[in-house]
Order: sequence, then structure tokens, then C-alpha cells
Amino acid sequence: MDPVKRLVDALTQNKNTLLIIAGAGVSALGLGLAYKYFVKPEKVTRVGFVSQLLIHPLKSGKAVSVSLAECQKLGLKYGELLDRHWLVITEDGHMVTGRQEPSLVLVSLTVDEGLVCLKGPDMEELRLPFQLKDNRVINCRVFSSERSRQRLWDAAASWMAYPDSGPIMLLSEASVKDLSSHLDYDVTVNQFRPSIVVSGCEAGDSWAEIQIGNVRLQRVMACGRCIFTTVDPETGIKNRQETLEVLKNYRMCKLEDKSIYKKSPLFGQMYIVKKTGILQVGDGVLQVVR
Repeated sequence: MDPVKRLVDALTQNKNTLLIIAGAGVSALGLGLAYKYFVKPEKVTRVGFVSQLLIHPLKSGKAVSVSLAECQKLGLKYGELLDRHWLVITEDGHMVTGRQEPSLVLVSLTVDEGLVCLKGPDMEELRLPFQLKDNRVINCRVFSSERSRQRLWDAAASWMAYPDSGPIMLLSEASVKDLSSHLDYDVTVNQFRPSIVVSGCEAGDSWAEIQIGNVRLQRVMACGRCIFTTVDPETGIKNRQETLEVLKNYRMCKLEDKSIYKKSPLFGQMYIVKKTGILQVGDGVLQVVR
């Protein structure tokens, strides 16, 4: 018998099989149409490359430049160093940042063989155990949010986290150069404390979603700037008021966003991490558009 005729006979004798095959065909057609009309394909365009990766282990402290970092949900990580993981607080639980104590920008924090090392100008290095059995948990206020944190060491209090609105702050070299062109002096990337610095591009303010290597980042909001931008990261002295005033001349938000940013100029973009992975200096930055 003709093989085709045998197949037709088998299907007509088993209506359930015929219905299953027909149903599968309709489902496949439906999925295909849904993908075509409702799931928009991604368009990926290279817009620049990573020129710097910066980790600030101590909030308002000195940056650590690395060539490779893990990009976790809470920010960048390199070895035992996590971005803005450590925070200086007062006895009554209020955070201390470079806004109040500009010299904090000169304090570096590293971890070496289970010890946390704090260094500052004209100060003897302080080395303390990373873990203490009698560490107590206290409440501290980070901007308008109250957090529970382990108190570190009372010894450190006599010696001397979290990003403000997103775990990753991205800034382009082009934005920094453009700002310098409006001033009588040059500003540096370190003055604005980004996590990722991108080169080979324009400002990058319109990137709603980007991919770097296998990491996917989603924009949350622009980074509103405050008096901290006037602190010189090399001297710890607040002496450049013009930086903030000039930013206010041409980097303000739209009228409809005033309730979010108030009177703060915008410089850099805050991102959340949609997909974790590894970042490296030199990685291409891809803009994702749907």
C-alpha cells in the first residue's frame, strides 16, 4: 500500500490523534502570531566601551579602580570589596558622608587576609577583624530610609551601604569633558563617583537598557547632583562651587520631573541590574531597543 495512504488511513481511524495534531498546529500558529505581533524583537547597537570600573567600598571614601568586577544585584564586587558596602555613622545612627565631612574622600578601605584596612592622610593604618563575635545590630538612617546594620568597631569610631537610588551609576567621559568646556578648570570622573565609565560615545543619557558582556542593566533615573560634587577628590577640600552652579545652567530636569529631582542638576544615570555577570574594562556597551 502507498505509504501516504497508510498514514491517512491511520489518522482517520484515530480521531483523537488527528485532533491532537490539529490542536498542536493551531497552538504553534498562535504562538507564532503572538511572537510576531506582541513580542518585539530587540535591536542592539554598540554605543561605546567600558573605560573604567570603580568600586567605592566606603560610602564617600576613595575609589578603587579595577579591570574586572562581578556585577551583582547590589552593585559591583571585586574580591572582598563591595561597592558602598561600608558606611560611617554617628553614635545616634545617622550616616556621615562627604557632604558633611569632605575629607572622607581621602579615606581608603581594603580587605587583606580577613582584616579591614583603613588608610587616611597623616594617619596610622587601622587594621581590624572583618568579623567580630560581639558585633551588635543597630539601626541607622541612610537618607530617608532606615536600615539595620552591624556596628563595626568602637575603635574605628575614634579613628575616623548603599548607593543613593540604584546600585550602578554610569557616566560617560564625553559628559565630563563637556562640563570641563563650560568651566575655567578641568573636572575628573572621580569627582562624580560612578561605578562604570563609558568612552567612545556621547552623553548616554537616553540609554534605557544596555548590555555589557553578559550583564543587562535597566535605567532607573538620572543622578541628581548635590554639594558633594564641589569636593576635590585629591585634596578633600570643598572649593569648587562653580561646578554645581554651571551644571544647573544646562543639566536640569524637565518641568514634569521637578517633583523627583527638585533643584538638583542631573549628571550620570542610575541603573538596576536585570542580569548579573562579569564586567571588564574594554567591554563593548550595547544599547538595547525594542
